[in-house]
Amino acid sequence: MNHRKLIIALLLAVSVFTLAGFIVTDNYPIQKIALQLNKWALKNPVEKVYLQLDKPYYATGDDIWFKAYVTIGSQHQLTNLSGVLNVELIDDKDSVKQHIKLPLINGLTWGDFAIPDTLAEGNYRIRAYTNWMRNAGSEYFFDQHISIVNTIDNKVNARVAYTFANQNGQQKVNATINYTDPDGVAYANKEVKYNIDLGPKQIARGKGITDDKGNISLSFINTLKEPVSSGRIITNIQIDKNNLVTKIVPVKATSGNVDVQFFPEGGSLVTGVTSKIAFKAVGADGLGTDIKGTVTDDAGNTVTTFNSLHLGMGEFTLNPQANKIYKAHVTYADGSDNTIALPQAIDKGYVLAVDNSDSSKLTIKITGNRQTYESDPNDTLSLMAQCDGEVYYAAKSKPGMSSFVATLDKNRFPSGIVQFTLFSSKGEPLDERLVFIQNNDQLKLDVKAAKTYAPGQKVKIQLNATTADAKAAVGSFSVSVTDETKVPQDENFASTILTNLLLTSDLRGYVEQPNYYFNHVSEKTQADMDVLMLTQGYHRFEWKKVLNDDLPEAISQPEKTLRISGRILTPGGKPVANGKVTLLSTGHGVFFTDTLTDANGRFAFNNMTFPDSIRFVIQARTGKDRRNVNIVLDDVIPQGADHDKNTADVQVNIYDGLSNYVQSTKDLFNQQLKYGLAKHTIVLKEVVIKDTRLKVKNSSNLNGPGNADQVLVGDQIPLGCATLDQCLQGVLMGVLFRNGVPYSTRGGMMTINLDGVFIPSDELNTININDIGSIEVLRTISYMSIYGSQSGPGGVILLTSKTGDELNKARYNEPIPGLVTYMPIGYSKIRTFYSPQYDDPKTNQAIADQRSTIYWNPNIVTDKSGNASFEYFNAGGKGSYRVIIEGIDVDGNIARQVYRYKVQ
Repeated sequence: MNHRKLIIALLLAVSVFTLAGFIVTDNYPIQKIALQLNKWALKNPVEKVYLQLDKPYYATGDDIWFKAYVTIGSQHQLTNLSGVLNVELIDDKDSVKQHIKLPLINGLTWGDFAIPDTLAEGNYRIRAYTNWMRNAGSEYFFDQHISIVNTIDNKVNARVAYTFANQNGQQKVNATINYTDPDGVAYANKEVKYNIDLGPKQIARGKGITDDKGNISLSFINTLKEPVSSGRIITNIQIDKNNLVTKIVPVKATSGNVDVQFFPEGGSLVTGVTSKIAFKAVGADGLGTDIKGTVTDDAGNTVTTFNSLHLGMGEFTLNPQANKIYKAHVTYADGSDNTIALPQAIDKGYVLAVDNSDSSKLTIKITGNRQTYESDPNDTLSLMAQCDGEVYYAAKSKPGMSSFVATLDKNRFPSGIVQFTLFSSKGEPLDERLVFIQNNDQLKLDVKAAKTYAPGQKVKIQLNATTADAKAAVGSFSVSVTDETKVPQDENFASTILTNLLLTSDLRGYVEQPNYYFNHVSEKTQADMDVLMLTQGYHRFEWKKVLNDDLPEAISQPEKTLRISGRILTPGGKPVANGKVTLLSTGHGVFFTDTLTDANGRFAFNNMTFPDSIRFVIQARTGKDRRNVNIVLDDVIPQGADHDKNTADVQVNIYDGLSNYVQSTKDLFNQQLKYGLAKHTIVLKEVVIKDTRLKVKNSSNLNGPGNADQVLVGDQIPLGCATLDQCLQGVLMGVLFRNGVPYSTRGGMMTINLDGVFIPSDELNTININDIGSIEVLRTISYMSIYGSQSGPGGVILLTSKTGDELNKARYNEPIPGLVTYMPIGYSKIRTFYSPQYDDPKTNQAIADQRSTIYWNPNIVTDKSGNASFEYFNAGGKGSYRVIIEGIDVDGNIARQVYRYKVQ
């Protein structure tokens, strides 16, 4: 079907026109609505990003491999709008640990994150977006939670369990934290000190001794005004004389409260009209919870009963009568109960109802009550269905019809979320209903391989891709092969190309267990999907703004390539026209180019390709060769990372269920160590985005921010030196630098802690002084003792990176007028996954046998017959292997196939 066509089908009498050229009809306001929506769609094309990862969780020292698919429009065709993709690794403090840029070729790219083995364990996010997508908001970015565990030198496992209470009207949290070694042996009678952070604030601190089972119990009051869904308990346990271990457990909720909301189908209850009402019960941790209950009227009569059917969601029907009030009496899973008023019915209006139970057809019923008809017997209604700004159906009723029904073939719509909106004769939106269309229009992937292989055997897999109508498909695919005995995953929780492009990328809210709706499609999963649609709202645009032509200009423009741009201004702030601007770099070879400013003083160096961490020098002069000008660069403010719509996916106990993975990863590291192949990835500099009101912003100081022997912030930190030790020599009291390594005058080398992570002291000069927001020096026993063995004999130097606005000022430095040094983010180097060859005598089989990701290939392309193949070697042990293939063809048809085989 041509998605550029707008079909105007009268529910009782049909007429048609197209967007390309309207046939004059009497279908106003449908024409105006369609034109306005088309204007919005042309001005705001919808890009979406999906990343296939090689596995669902990782360990320090591991690599995160990914393939990116960037699509545009409701047909999911690969984008040509954007040419650059941003991918970020973000920690649980909303701090961007790594940020890379990758070139997009026809909407495709791939890359990886090398996880430093010094990175702290915990909950992290992988986020990806184009610059154009920033206009829609971070809610529509690709954003997936992953757990990163420490298998190399982890000495303590910490598990936490919470209970909640109410104390004098405030939320009280009781936490029991259990400490064991990796083999499960309890750390009994050990001292534990802890700090409790809720949001950006530290609200409590304390200490205690573990009992004979390794438990410590603590309680705290939520002193903030609102419930909190994000917090941390930072604990330090002294397991022996020389080892103080830091363990952080997340706080996902500060109460056991359950939020129950009721959603009438279409948006409103109307007196005298039977309506479907969906409900959703969500715990304070953001996850669905079971409820049941009854609905009564104001006379106490039971009208109906209800039960949640899936993740706290369900539905019931109600025919509200005039002048009656209805209440839901809810019983929660723990036996407690509550009474909640249902939405009040309106006296006049329409109910928009959709029956999506048929596999091939939609039945739409619009019903108004008698008062509505009598108030305007000749009124007409318009119904429109759109997906990502493209209209797929529109219809107008005959005058004076109080109810009517339409039956539509589902194949006229694309798979995904379709928004139906009912409009009045004046073009005002009255009702809205989201419907999920699950057509059988995805690519079919046929995988040919054996069901059983031997350890270490070579595997060759044949792949054939066809469209829904059995035609060969030319497409791009990525494949991940993992050993499920080492890397198990509940398929319902998986983020896939189907769950992302068809479902979650169009919703601002959180979707729990998204692959449940796609994993094994049945009448039950489709019914549950329909209830999910009833509890969600469409927010990519507001009809009122679209119809009133209130369309804001896009602030972030599509990035086709890398560019460096800005303005040249006089000291008084006036633009310098026809000024000469030169760009110079000596990194990775000498590079030189120049350009002239326009009448507004603007300049741009476009179509650039350069690697990350390269430094440029930008020089500007007036047309008369005067250098007394200011250079103001564009696009240096990073995207904030403080909004996480998937907070509910945070794992409270990250090691749960990962025992096989932890052991296999540890075995791999030991084999690498045995053969001298262990790698030690240095912590990269980190860009901290989160802003707080603390005196020392974002400090990870376990004593509390600013509690140190010496603190330097802002302008107190010297600049202009070639290396960091040169800048700090003579500035830090009682600290001397020898060959770049800090020593305390009290005796002994000092350790370096960058944003909460210890790095080798001799790596101090790899840090850019311009990126440092604060320095805290811990030299006395009262401050350094909390770090135990992690503190050097001479103490600790704590370095904290600058936040977004501060970093914006630091990414380029203007030492003299008319001259700027600038280090923009360039393209990350694309590496190749190493797949061991067992038939190569140089292959170390002992190491190859411990792999958890057996094979990763992001670049499999089917030929004109739809065929492709790939091969690899199994690891040396027995197991159950899972092959996941995802991809897209040239027409935007998407596919996912999971294939399993045994190794025995």
